[in-house]
Amino acid sequence: MKPKWWNKSRNYLIKKDRIIANLIKSYKGHLTTRNNFFYSLTRSIVSQQISVSAADSIFSRFEKKCKKVNPKNVSKLSITDLKKCGLSKMKAVGIKSLAKKILNKEFDPNLIKKMSDEEAINYLSSLRQIGRWSSEMVLIFFYNRPNIWPVQDIGLLRAISNNYNKKYLPPERFVNKLRKKFSPYCTQAVMALWYSVDNEPVQY
Repeated sequence: MKPKWWNKSRNYLIKKDRIIANLIKSYKGHLTTRNNFFYSLTRSIVSQQISVSAADSIFSRFEKKCKKVNPKNVSKLSITDLKKCGLSKMKAVGIKSLAKKILNKEFDPNLIKKMSDEEAINYLSSLRQIGRWSSEMVLIFFYNRPNIWPVQDIGLLRAISNNYNKKYLPPERFVNKLRKKFSPYCTQAVMALWYSVDNEPVQY
């Protein structure tokens, strides 16, 4: 089920910018949530600084090893088990740490619902191996926040360069200009821009 704000954001963005309007009209997907915080966050850890195809391959092996991706199952796996899936040691340690903190109730995903975007990013970033980009992916794909603009995302920057005839990397000033133009509905603009590069819906 798409977020309540999705249609409103679509209409808003179509009026704001001709290029993003065309991208949105050609983008047939919409944002959904997996309803599984741990799944979304571990997938974002796996995907850090590698290609989409490499991330898909590694996560597929990871998911097969877990049988079901949840903190309890991951806690039973060793770092060596996780590395055999293709994870780096740092990512394996980060995923194990996340599982432990959730099981021990040291980290509560439900608190994020009442936080602002920046508060949520700071809270998520307190976790091992989680930085701003991973936090933003979770805010988009698990919490379905409407105004996330992940300026560290390579796919987004490439899409901006391609669609707005800018060099790669696009100038920071121009990226910030688009953020202001698309707010408070940056998320749908991001989804459409991603789709223009990979031609398939992104999901974490």
